[in-house]
Amino acid sequence: MNNRLYKLMNWPKVEEIIYSECDNPHALLGPHKSGSQTLVQAYFPEAVKAAIVFNETGETFQMERADDDGYFAALLPMPDKEVPVYHYVVKGGDGVTFRSGEAYRYAPLITKKDTDKFKNGIHYTIYEKLGAHPMALDGVKGTYFAVWAPAALRVSVVGDFNRWDGRVHQMRRLWDSGIFEIFIPGAKAGDNYKFELKLKGGLTYLKADPYCNAAQLRPDTASVITDLYSFVWEDSEFVNKREEFQTGDVPISVYELYLGSFAEPEDGGKYANYRTIAEKLIPYVKEMGYTHVELMPVMEHPLDASWGYQVIGYYAPTARYGSPQDFMYFVNELHKAGIGVILDWVPAHFPRDTYGLSNFDGTCLYEHWDPRQGFHPHWGTLIYNYGRPEVSNYLIANALFWVEKYHADGIRMDAVASMLYLDYGKNDGEWVPNIYGGHDNLEAIEMIKHLNSIMKKRNRGVITIAEESTAFPKITGALNDGGLGFDLKWNMGFMNDYLGYIRYDPYFRSYHHGELTFSMIYAYSEKFMLVFSHDEVVHGKATMLGKMPGEREQKFANLRLTYAYMMTHPGKKLLFMGQDLGEFDEWNENRIVEWNLNSVPEHEGIAKLVSDLNGIYRNNPELYALDESPKGFEWINHIAAEKCYLAYARKGKKQDEMLLVVANFAGIPQELTVGVPAAGRYKEIFNSDDVKYGGTGMVNSRAKRSRGVECDDRADSVTVKLAPLSLSILKYIPLTKEELAGEKEKNKTAKKMKKVKDK
Repeated sequence: MNNRLYKLMNWPKVEEIIYSECDNPHALLGPHKSGSQTLVQAYFPEAVKAAIVFNETGETFQMERADDDGYFAALLPMPDKEVPVYHYVVKGGDGVTFRSGEAYRYAPLITKKDTDKFKNGIHYTIYEKLGAHPMALDGVKGTYFAVWAPAALRVSVVGDFNRWDGRVHQMRRLWDSGIFEIFIPGAKAGDNYKFELKLKGGLTYLKADPYCNAAQLRPDTASVITDLYSFVWEDSEFVNKREEFQTGDVPISVYELYLGSFAEPEDGGKYANYRTIAEKLIPYVKEMGYTHVELMPVMEHPLDASWGYQVIGYYAPTARYGSPQDFMYFVNELHKAGIGVILDWVPAHFPRDTYGLSNFDGTCLYEHWDPRQGFHPHWGTLIYNYGRPEVSNYLIANALFWVEKYHADGIRMDAVASMLYLDYGKNDGEWVPNIYGGHDNLEAIEMIKHLNSIMKKRNRGVITIAEESTAFPKITGALNDGGLGFDLKWNMGFMNDYLGYIRYDPYFRSYHHGELTFSMIYAYSEKFMLVFSHDEVVHGKATMLGKMPGEREQKFANLRLTYAYMMTHPGKKLLFMGQDLGEFDEWNENRIVEWNLNSVPEHEGIAKLVSDLNGIYRNNPELYALDESPKGFEWINHIAAEKCYLAYARKGKKQDEMLLVVANFAGIPQELTVGVPAAGRYKEIFNSDDVKYGGTGMVNSRAKRSRGVECDDRADSVTVKLAPLSLSILKYIPLTKEELAGEKEKNKTAKKMKKVKDK
């Protein structure tokens, strides 16, 4: 090696690179000014020969091998600013010649402003900076990588493009941010990669990218470079109307599904593709009358049996069903069909798999160090350190990511109760109180408020939904009034109380009448969604049909009654797939919906009933226009426990918008006289005992005109006949002017007759 070149080199720093312990390789490698010339240094482990080749002209400069480990250097006879784009031609120690782009001539694409916002937890598009992003710099195609790993001594990108050798592409630490970055020419969409981290002491290991946009299909664990900007969206009409479609006084009826169980697998595989699922799902949802679908987590996860609730790739749709572009197609097609898409999202915990977030940079970066704060005994998972701004930023930006990049219309936050309470699922001594000595998780609460606030500011009309199983106050309360800011809360109390009640043989239901009516005591304390979700039909809990008492006929009657009651009870609606067919077999992730049941009359009747109920719900403002106001509901009779029936009215905003609902939970037919809020005709528009639903046909075929017979503290009443275990919905039709005049005359005559009789 010539003496001049030798003197120009910083040998202690060269050793850092050779020993793979450098956190600022850009300061040495690549082109650097050396007087009127340019010093270029490069490291190709174990290579024996290297040359610099200008891309446009092909002009070549041989490099000197400065170290036997494959460290090369050359002086170019031009200032650094005049050095054109170039690449290396390298002969490896195995005799194979390969081409390599220059990774060390580019300035960071992450600014100090970016890192400051991230450090303060307010970089809402941090996913556009961290992760892997295909792009072209100075006409050179490649991928920009960045990762947050503050405690690492050195971080490298390894992948298909560099033989998975952590010595090749060592990354630059950006000041005190803890972020490492590099642009790698030639790394392209479809390439697999990971980050290799080296700690003080020498421990070296691989981690998947926390911000990766795609991942390998399990059991493989690498991240995959992908381009999220190549897909052309066609759903602007739906997105622009999203606010009026799903916020405020509107009907929302959700079909919850697990993507892996909806459609038959293709080509002998285990799962159908997102595109195929969309083609089969859309006509079904339209036929059944649902407004939305809710997907159990689509984020990448290692274990099938977790159903996606143990997420390891928060920014990547699972490869089980295809590519990110396939999932974009899925959402796009549903939107074009007028169907909303809600995604389950799991910020409460994450799995301990060593290639994921756990102990990411050799420290508890995403989780708490103290297991009393950082470990979930129920699920064997780790709890996020919500008080660390970069961690809360990771989660908040992730929720925004699914809305802004995948056009999701809503986020349903899983296991909110476990986030709100420090002692959730823990015994004394297994948790640490907050700074005030209480059990509220103040950091998690702040993160939730922050998310709901910024979601509304950035994405009007997108809804957030809490799965929260306790009485924590103001889950759906306004942020400026001390609430958490969710739009809706799953009504777990209704679900548990009702399912507890309906399991009883009708003979014993009179003793449990309070369980049936209790939900109305707190119905307006939150903005509720009524759910019969996947959680209720797994692990020995039985299906909805299986929960019903009695012989086969009674089971189906009870189920029809159940769905009708839910649809007429205040609150938005959600039903899990298969339950609208009345499946007998419990759901599990290894089987698809039993579509063959559609050919069995009773099951076909259940499907028809749910479809008709959805239609009635969507087409009658009485069932949704005042859903969140006590003015929209009126008990007619809720105290007739011995007869096991309920009568109530649902009201819309207009005076003549009213439905009368009478539900018979008894095992015998009943002819019930019930009071009505207003004189008029009441025409039955639905009866769960209709023959078309599999019932006996005991319906009220003729419109009923109310009579001036006092009942239930009301001046007028109607008499309705009901089959055992059935529900009737009657639509109020006001009397005409002529009829009202005749009614007044009739009442006058009746009063005169009464006076005569009294004398």
